[in-house]
Amino acid sequence: MYKSVLSPKILPYGKGQKGILNIGEAPGESEDRRGKPWQGKAGRRLQFELSRLKIDLFEDCLNTNSVNCRPPNNNTPTGFEIDCCRAKIVNPAIQEYKPKVIILYGSSALDSIMRLIWGSGFGGISKWRGFTIPCRQNNAWVCPVFHPSYVERMDQQEITTIWRQDLKRAISRINEPFPNVNGNENSVTLLEDFESIESTLRRIINGDEGNLVAFDYETTGVKPQGKEHRIVAVSLSTGKNTYAFIWPKDSYRCLHLWKRFLKSNKIGKIAHNIKFEHAWSVVHLDTEPQNWVLDTMLAAHLIDNRTGITGLKFQTYINFGVVGYDSEINPYLKGMDSKNANSLNSIDKFIKYYGSRKLLVYCGLDSLFTFQLAQKQLDSLDRIYVSQINNL
Repeated sequence: MYKSVLSPKILPYGKGQKGILNIGEAPGESEDRRGKPWQGKAGRRLQFELSRLKIDLFEDCLNTNSVNCRPPNNNTPTGFEIDCCRAKIVNPAIQEYKPKVIILYGSSALDSIMRLIWGSGFGGISKWRGFTIPCRQNNAWVCPVFHPSYVERMDQQEITTIWRQDLKRAISRINEPFPNVNGNENSVTLLEDFESIESTLRRIINGDEGNLVAFDYETTGVKPQGKEHRIVAVSLSTGKNTYAFIWPKDSYRCLHLWKRFLKSNKIGKIAHNIKFEHAWSVVHLDTEPQNWVLDTMLAAHLIDNRTGITGLKFQTYINFGVVGYDSEINPYLKGMDSKNANSLNSIDKFIKYYGSRKLLVYCGLDSLFTFQLAQKQLDSLDRIYVSQINNL
């Protein structure tokens, strides 16, 4: 492709004095002629919008594209082209200049960063725009927004307003530290005998570790009604402490204490997709959990009702920058018969191949991130509520 253009392999341009890296789609006619990014109509629009935020496009920012040669006929860059320029231009620019904020303009720029982090099937810009992600892989806030050419082309006030809000949110992260998240296997205490399970549950029931607990089941499938289905592991997080243990099916006292925890009105409970933990508790323990405080999946939908963004792994990444802790176990959690909702998964095979420790760490991290997500969501919902009250 570079052999047929005026300016092959356009290098990043700008002084980057405020630590901002702008990644666009590809050079157009003006960029190809001048050998610099953002030289056409879209660039002028971006320059104007950033100036409203006291940001100079070429003094305060470093600028590049997901593809650094003008595509033939202004075609959308292909995945192969993005892969090549990521390795030769984009990643070296990030490593050398160490930006504080990386703004991704459009789906090609999103692909340039997210494909290696999130894998295939990460979705388009409409799914990701507006998030300010503490991206630990690049040690920078990654902020996807609409491409200025899209805003120009649509010429709709609603889209312009959204774009301006997203840009403002991205710029506000320049000097903001990453959230402090302790999300590794050392964060999870594994309870390996009935005595430690009992003592932990007694402390939690007594409120010695606070009055709010997130919990999570790992099971043999999605729906609890199948005869062969069972609970395999469970975890709890109080924020400060996180515990996980293999389901104590042979201990009457442990099961009794677990039921007491579920029925306690003194302990507020959190889960991601409450109906799952609720149904398994009712069907397998004949116990209906009391005092549900928050479903972090529903809260995610209340805060932002776009589709495809409410899953715990997605929410954990966009809020805390943690990704991939489920990479080993995820294939084993899918039903063996994709057409049967009551199908067994392969969790027992996972334990056979990897051991119970990895399952428990994964389960514990689910509860820990659910708790941390709930704290952030409750703050967001409070702000939304106060804002709505003030607007009455």
